[in-house]
Amino acid sequence: MAVSTMDSESARTPQPQTALTKGGHSLLHAGALSTRLGPQGKHYVCGSVAAFTNIVVTFPIQKVLFRQQLHGVSATEAVQQLQRDGLRNLYRGLLPPLLQKSTTVAIMFGLYEDFSRVLLDQAGGSGVPELVTRSSAAALAGTAEAVLTPFERVQTLLQDHRHHGRFNNTAHTFRTLLTEYGVTECYRGLVPILLRNGPSNVLFFGLRGPIKEQLPEATSRVGNLVNDFVCGGVLGAALGIMFYPLNVVKSRAQSQVGGAFQPCRAVLLTVWRERGGSLAMLFRGAHLNWHRSLLSWGIINATYELLLKLL
Repeated sequence: MAVSTMDSESARTPQPQTALTKGGHSLLHAGALSTRLGPQGKHYVCGSVAAFTNIVVTFPIQKVLFRQQLHGVSATEAVQQLQRDGLRNLYRGLLPPLLQKSTTVAIMFGLYEDFSRVLLDQAGGSGVPELVTRSSAAALAGTAEAVLTPFERVQTLLQDHRHHGRFNNTAHTFRTLLTEYGVTECYRGLVPILLRNGPSNVLFFGLRGPIKEQLPEATSRVGNLVNDFVCGGVLGAALGIMFYPLNVVKSRAQSQVGGAFQPCRAVLLTVWRERGGSLAMLFRGAHLNWHRSLLSWGIINATYELLLKLL
């Protein structure tokens, strides 16, 4: 298989479409919109809209998973905690992940395409394998996403019921962290995010093309949508399990406010001891993470590819 499989369906030039119509009236002139966005800009827009859709659908599941990662409780107990918090608090903390995920997924897809184009141009004729070039582009895009760590930080604090009485909303949490602790406090948990983002991006962009090629050939738009959902979902779920311990470390580190910054290894050892040195307890909530990631990345990948075709 040629190394060009590192590239996805989205990188191939889509066939122009004239318009989406309803009752004979144009709703969206895809060609005109694509021209306004530019050949690279559409990847940012499609990624952002795909992530927005995903977050709105899966936020309650993510909240249950977060409680399991933070406290090591069962899914039933996590759901009961949310029930005690009340419906009013179910979507508490939605804004940070909505902003963070919509931006990071836009960066993930958009910068991957931009870095790939630049690095491929620079490597032209140098003999550097395309696989290496595209892997580097994916790692760089993942690293750039970490700039938005403060959104994950605020999301963690707003979802942790122990901080409900201290932090009111997104703006209040940011203001409190900045005025009382400084900018560095907003980047608590940066190291596990960096260790997660780069490698997971490399694997995601490197494998989604080959995985889709193993699926039955689609002969319709619905078939393509299903294949994109399955491809993105299975890959996202597998990566979610692979990097699950890093997310546990991130959640624990970011639930702390003030005090010394602990190294990843120290945080992991603390969690390991608290959970009785049990691997099963360390991965508490991983089964829910699998299902959430399957749904989330299925939605993201299918929506992204669909929007690219529409544009």
